[in-house]
Amino acid sequence: MKAWSRGRTLGIGLALIALTNAVALGGVWWNRAAAPESSLTLSERELGLPWRALRNRENSGLALNLNWRVADREASEFISGYTVNGGSPEWLDAARMQALGFTVGDAGSEAERRRYTRQLPRAAIFVLELNGPAAQRALERARENAARHAAAAAANAGNKEFAGRAKHAQDLLTQEENASSRLFVIDAGLGAHALRQQYPDRTRFMLLRGTVRPSIRDRGPGQPQATGYVARVGSGPIHVPHALRAPLESLRARGEPGGGDRFSATLFVGQRLEPLIAEVHPPASAAH
Repeated sequence: MKAWSRGRTLGIGLALIALTNAVALGGVWWNRAAAPESSLTLSERELGLPWRALRNRENSGLALNLNWRVADREASEFISGYTVNGGSPEWLDAARMQALGFTVGDAGSEAERRRYTRQLPRAAIFVLELNGPAAQRALERARENAARHAAAAAANAGNKEFAGRAKHAQDLLTQEENASSRLFVIDAGLGAHALRQQYPDRTRFMLLRGTVRPSIRDRGPGQPQATGYVARVGSGPIHVPHALRAPLESLRARGEPGGGDRFSATLFVGQRLEPLIAEVHPPASAAH
């Protein structure tokens, strides 16, 4: 009886493993089935390559980080008012949070604010736009910031503080022009179909699942506002299939000594709104 129980237990365990693998493989198949939900060509500005030292470990594989941004009014001018991979965009207001399923009360009441911010994060579908108006506003803001600080430095010649601010602002402009991601989260909802109808260009807008949590924006004394914080978009680093790794193997990441090699990749988003690398274009053919 004991031997039979052990055998049965082993059989059940193996069956569960097989079922789990089948479900996972079925999900991968469904995500890749039919035409992609969207197809965008992204550069190294949007797809972060890990440092080579992290790629030399045995069986480590290769994955790219999706770098997305949020227009956050609360951010400092010295990061151009835009935050990377998280933030509270202006459009994510109380009405939008309520539409996403959160209970929104009177933000002027301390008890209601506590009740609001203690709600658990919720799943949402985010709209990400590549090189659209949000990216152009980020660039224009960086240019205006650099021009303003350059003028202040010129008006205060010899002042190291003003000169330092001007240099910092110019460095940020250079980064915005050449290195910062142009992929911005611009909207969120609960239904992919409704969002796709609103944003029909599948080569410019992609839909990804993520999470949002409640937050309070303080507009000043007595002016708190309920808002949301984009906490996660996508499901983590995007695996590069072994057959597509060759163009990336010798490249160095931005920030790495000798890094900054340019490349681009075509990113498909499948039926389950999960991204996958479809093509990798070496530096010579990358879009600048």
